[in-house]
Amino acid sequence: MEAVFFDMDGLLVDTEKVWLEVETVAMARLGGTWTPEHQAHLVGGSMERTVAYMLAVSGSSVEPETLWAWMAEGMVARLADGVRLMPGAGELLDALYDEGVPVGLVTSSLKEIADAVLKVVGHDRFDAVVTADDVERTKPDPEPYLTACGLLGVEPVRCVVLEDSPNGVAAATAAGCAVVAVPGVLPIEPAPGRLVVPSLTSVTVPHLRGLIPS
Repeated sequence: MEAVFFDMDGLLVDTEKVWLEVETVAMARLGGTWTPEHQAHLVGGSMERTVAYMLAVSGSSVEPETLWAWMAEGMVARLADGVRLMPGAGELLDALYDEGVPVGLVTSSLKEIADAVLKVVGHDRFDAVVTADDVERTKPDPEPYLTACGLLGVEPVRCVVLEDSPNGVAAATAAGCAVVAVPGVLPIEPAPGRLVVPSLTSVTVPHLRGLIPS
């Protein structure tokens, strides 16, 4: 196993509720109503997709750039108050560090949002960080994970990805990585090369190594 990559929202940190709050406030400013069902359409997606969807649902004439700014500013402001690691995430990060396994963070969130999270979690816990600002195509395209592999100089087939959304799982699988899925808002089915677990608390480094082809 040459590297392990963590998704951010909903996998590393408990931010899906924060996103729901920010989206709800932004939709109210657009003159519409936001629900958890709306949010489910966007899990694991990019800000560009979120903005387009919200404008379509609301029918608002607000410029996409304006809504984009509302969302980014809202997330950074809320994350400044702190963010909670998902159960088992900190322990797994520590275990990987102890064994000298390189670790990357790969997210469809903007760099400024990832930076706000890393101020709490710690930039030094990751050997590479890939955000939406670093790629042309976000998840479910494999580009984010292929970019992360390139930064670390590792082969995708020798890496494991930790994800919580179907979009993220699709991106990691298309890149050629093994996957551990911790379903959040949307269900994820088991598949070859994919371990589905209820929480990272049940995941150990040997479990991850066991997913790599011998």
